[in-house]
Amino acid sequence: MYNLLLIIGRGIGQVMFQNNALSGLFMLIGIFLNSWQMGLLALLGNVISNMAAYFSGYKQDDIKNGLYGFNGTLVGIAVGAFLQLSVESFILLVIASAGSTWIAGLFSRQRFLPGFTAPFILAVWAILGICLLFMPYLMLMPDAVIDDTYHYFQAFCLGIGQVMFQGRTVLAGLCFLLGILINSRKDAFYAALGALIPIPLSILLAVDSASINAGMMGYNGVLCAIALGGTDWKSLVSAVCAVLLSTGLQIIGMNLGIITLTAPFVMSVWIIITIRTLFYRLL
Repeated sequence: MYNLLLIIGRGIGQVMFQNNALSGLFMLIGIFLNSWQMGLLALLGNVISNMAAYFSGYKQDDIKNGLYGFNGTLVGIAVGAFLQLSVESFILLVIASAGSTWIAGLFSRQRFLPGFTAPFILAVWAILGICLLFMPYLMLMPDAVIDDTYHYFQAFCLGIGQVMFQGRTVLAGLCFLLGILINSRKDAFYAALGALIPIPLSILLAVDSASINAGMMGYNGVLCAIALGGTDWKSLVSAVCAVLLSTGLQIIGMNLGIITLTAPFVMSVWIIITIRTLFYRLL
C-alpha cells in the first residue's frame, strides 16, 4: 500500500516535473482546496493510467517514478473541468486515462522528442471531439467574466494553479509552488519566473484582463521554464525563449477558439529543443 501511495504521489508531482511523492501530496491538497471533485478525479485518472501501464507490461521503474501517472492525473481533472459529471463522462475518463498511457508508451519508443503532456493533450482532445460531435449535452459552458482591473498576485498564483486547471483560489497555485520548492529550489525559481513573464507580455499584447487574472496566460510558461531551466545562462535563455513563445501560441490559440490545454508548452519546448540541437550540431 505504501509503494502504491508513493506511485500515486509521484504521478501527481510529475505533472510539474517533480519525482517526489511529498510534492505530489502538496499539489493534491491544492487541487482539493480548489475543488474536491477535481481532487477525486485526479486520483481516479492517476490510478487508471498506472493500472493501464502495469497491465500493458511497461517498465516498472517508469511506473514507480510516476511517468505514466501524470497524464492520467491531468485527464481526470480535465474531465471535471470540461464535462458534466455523469456515467458517460466517467466512461470517457477511463478510456482517455488508459489511452494517455498507451500514447505515452508510443512516445517512449522514440528518442527524438520527449512526450511531456502530449499524451494527455491528444487523449482529451479526442474525448472533447467525441462530445462535441455526439454528446454536446455533456459539455460545460465557460462562465463569462468581465473584469477591467489587473490583479497581479492572482494572475501569478492562478498561472501556476492552471497547470492543473485550478483557477478558483490562489491557494492552489501556492500549494503547487510549495510542492515544487520541497523538491527543488531551482524548479521553484523557474516556476515563478514562468508565471511572471507572461503577465507583462500579455498586457503589452492587449490580452483581456480577465484571461490574465484567471491565469490562462501563465501556466504554459510555468511548464516551459521548469522543463528547460538549468543552472547556466544558456538554459535560462532557452527557458525564457520557450516561455515567450508559449505565451504567443496561447494567445493565438485562444483567439482561434481552440481549447489549447498544454499544447503551447509542448510545442514551444519541442521547437526550442530542436533549434538548440541543430545549433550545437552546426558548431
